[in-house]
Amino acid sequence: MQEAAVIGVPDEKWGETGRAFVVLFPNAPELTGQDIRDQLKERLASYKLPASVEVVDELPRTTTGKIQKHVLRDRT
Repeated sequence: MQEAAVIGVPDEKWGETGRAFVVLFPNAPELTGQDIRDQLKERLASYKLPASVEVVDELPRTTTGKIQKHVLRDRT
């Protein structure tokens, strides 16, 4: 992973769960969201594991370089 951002999305059971948006390195092997989630299962506690992972080409940023999480929320 080159970079990632996690946002909260509504969930009927828990109220809110995490959704990760991941940018892969240019020459990295193609991974799906489930592949990344499977790798994270080995490193994170189950309650810290994002419910879903989406691979994106780039993360939306402001002119100062901050990630625009509200834009990511609008995509869900």
